[in-house]
Amino acid sequence: MSVRVRLDVSYDGTDFSGWAVQPGRRTVAGELLAVLERLFGTVEGLTVAGRTDAGVHATGQVCHIDVPPTRWAALAPALVRKLSGLLPPDVRVLAATEVPPEFDARFSALSRRYEYRVTDLEFGAPPLRRRDTLAWPRPLDLDRLNAAARGLVGEHDFAAFCRRKEHASTIRAVARMDWRRDPDATLVATVEADAFCWSMVRSLVGAQLAAGDGRRAWQWPSTLLERSARADEVVVAPAHGLTLVAVAYPSDPAELRARADQTRRRRDLV
Repeated sequence: MSVRVRLDVSYDGTDFSGWAVQPGRRTVAGELLAVLERLFGTVEGLTVAGRTDAGVHATGQVCHIDVPPTRWAALAPALVRKLSGLLPPDVRVLAATEVPPEFDARFSALSRRYEYRVTDLEFGAPPLRRRDTLAWPRPLDLDRLNAAARGLVGEHDFAAFCRRKEHASTIRAVARMDWRRDPDATLVATVEADAFCWSMVRSLVGAQLAAGDGRRAWQWPSTLLERSARADEVVVAPAHGLTLVAVAYPSDPAELRARADQTRRRRDLV
């Protein structure tokens, strides 16, 4: 018997070798597990909504764990504060909530939303934003970026933008892909989909940046959707500009298991 707990997590990915535990490397999951096991004794089934790469940040990451009921009852009221005193300063648990056993941080998710920050200012990224903002050496045109982005929205085979894994589908449904320029002149790409394959978001951004600075036609990124293999000419944008900002789940707990079952099925274009 155990209690399932949802953890909402934020981290600066700069000094991590990604999310997943790796022997001899500092990872977000490794730091979390070390502290959680210290508090709960037994922690099982750490599952994350999106396994971010080395250098990628998160303000809205979600994971779940299974812990002993007695320890949860004792720790729950002050768990977030306790974790803030034990975790290193580049990772924080923002909330810890008991959830139904059907909740699965990965498979119950309806969508993941990322933002990618880029500056084309001549002096580069401001010092206080250098860890999460890419300095681009050429002027970028917002209209061209958005024109390129529009052609990538919808359900497609994104093989050209993915590092293929054996037996894994590259079909994804992108619900949102757009750019804005903030008051500080930073360009921010927002991309939301049901799920992403390995390197997909940074590859999409890399292709659009080539269109945004005029080196490629604005239509070029969408023409790559016709390919069935990785497009080597697409440059993967650096990891540090990318942040996972939100993961959405069904509001009705009764829908959690159905969503998880649906997600596990292989995606195929009709």
